[in-house]
Amino acid sequence: MKELKTIFTAVLMMLAAVPAMGQDLLARQAPIDRKMKAVDSVALFRLIQYEQMESPAADLYQDWENFYAHRATAVPDSFRIDLHDFCMPTDSRVLTSNFGSRWGRQHKGLDIKVYIGDTIRAAFPGKVRVVRYEAGGYGNYVVIRHYNGLETIYGHMSKHLVKPDQDVRAGDAIGLGGNTGRSTGSHLHFETRLCGVALNPALMFDFRNQDVVGDSYMFRKSTYSRESAQATRLRGVGGTAVQEDRLDDGTASTTAQRSSRTANTRLHKVKKGETLYSIARKRGTTVAAICKLNHIDKNKKLKQGQILKFN
Repeated sequence: MKELKTIFTAVLMMLAAVPAMGQDLLARQAPIDRKMKAVDSVALFRLIQYEQMESPAADLYQDWENFYAHRATAVPDSFRIDLHDFCMPTDSRVLTSNFGSRWGRQHKGLDIKVYIGDTIRAAFPGKVRVVRYEAGGYGNYVVIRHYNGLETIYGHMSKHLVKPDQDVRAGDAIGLGGNTGRSTGSHLHFETRLCGVALNPALMFDFRNQDVVGDSYMFRKSTYSRESAQATRLRGVGGTAVQEDRLDDGTASTTAQRSSRTANTRLHKVKKGETLYSIARKRGTTVAAICKLNHIDKNKKLKQGQILKFN
């Protein structure tokens, strides 16, 4: 009887200790939970910072709608536009009309000669904002908002190949060349806008040489007008011949290409049929190194005449 009483007392003490042990566990766990919440907050903050850094457009534009081609808002005094990961909207090198004053009104973009059915491509990665038809203006047109802060407009196309709110990569087909809207012949009307304000595309794109002018373009209100006029003289209709130097394969490179490279950078001009793998073997480097230097994916399809850094 005494032994049973002893066992019963021990069992009661053990049962009484279980809640206390549970409370001790919760007490020990509480600082860990608070720490995890702190870690989550830091991770979230860093993610937000990263997304804002990757997409300056988030700070430039306060709304998203699929109707208006452009609505001018306040433009920053200065803004760096990243020109990496680009694709020329068309393979055509023929300009038919400059940005600026034309026939008593302002022409807000460049006109590039294309034929009906030619493929028109997204200039940078981004998201399609507007896909519409405007009889008295753009005709069939597309507006894309890019992560680098620009919006690009592609007008007078014969057909749309994208839909509003669709994500696109640089080089994705977005439409076909045409002669719709206020147009007197088949061509692509191409605009680059910042906060809805038209900027001269020649500041960033060199259609005659099928290239961008550098790794980035620094927009400044104070110098924009002078730079725009100079860009038209260099890269517009009737512009002066572009000075050349030589690439490592013996072909010409433009002044714009030369100014965008560092002293030690070497360039390769893509020939027909070449791939990243064949170029890497030829230049004694790796595909990964070329992709990193040019900010491209290893599966990216190369275009004849494209310029790649390889060291």
